Amino acid sequence: MTNLPSSELIANPGRHLTEPLSHIGAWTQFFLHAEIPVLAATAKALEDLRAIEDDVDANMLTAVIQSDPLMTLKLLARVAGVRRPGAATQTESITTSLVLMGIAPFFRHFGPQRSIEDWLADQPQALEGLQQLLKRAERAGQFALGFAVHRGDTDASVIHLAAFLHDFAEMLVWIHAPVLAVKIRDAQVADATLRSTVVQREVLGIEVADLRQSLMKLWRLPELLINISDDRHADWANVRNVVLAVRLARHTMQGWDNAALPDDIEDISRLLNASPRVALAFLHKIDHPVLEIAQLRIINTGA
Repeated sequence: MTNLPSSELIANPGRHLTEPLSHIGAWTQFFLHAEIPVLAATAKALEDLRAIEDDVDANMLTAVIQSDPLMTLKLLARVAGVRRPGAATQTESITTSLVLMGIAPFFRHFGPQRSIEDWLADQPQALEGLQQLLKRAERAGQFALGFAVHRGDTDASVIHLAAFLHDFAEMLVWIHAPVLAVKIRDAQVADATLRSTVVQREVLGIEVADLRQSLMKLWRLPELLINISDDRHADWANVRNVVLAVRLARHTMQGWDNAALPDDIEDISRLLNASPRVALAFLHKIDHPVLEIAQLRIINTGA
């Protein structure tokens, strides 16, 4: 086990966890107070807005934050943390969170942000792994929103957010325990049949899904978001929506020829109440919206 105090680890991004902590409680407490860096593009954009703070509104900040799961997580956790216990209103979107917090308090609380690119400068494999996971999170959110809109789900925005943030605990492992994260990835590359939960228990001593739920509850994130993010409730349609979106995003990161895709499409077709052929066409529309728009223009112009 590491003998470095968490405060030292947080203060020195070059000092990372290289051995697992003793139990889920130790992992949770460590990440509960750990610094969370963000994408360099996010950090720069926030500083650009800080320079014109008096002209900034919630929509302008949302446009920056909504493409970064890590900054999104930091905002939601902050707003939840200052909400009165038992308060009836639970913000579940970036914009409503910003409105509740206020623009000036946002900039006061969130000073210049450290970037993941700087944080993991000495860990290129981990930086690459984290960047891939961040891209996957964006894809998962897009798929989840598409499914939810198709189903007419009134909680579509929360479903999108749940899928977007689904892997945030794994992101934190990449950031603070990059050696262990690389070890997990390498084990799965070596054996494609190896279940994530099995290798996580072997390397970390915990399952990342348990860490995710524990942190969400201690950060007091909105209850609906916590419930939709809980894979154990996969019999609920909105949870199944998230689970299938995350699964599809993972299986299509390198293209649409993954051997697991037929099963994914079959399950998604049942969720959408459509045939597998129609479901697959719908998935391609979500995945290639620019291409779809271009095709529609060609059809409309008769080209």
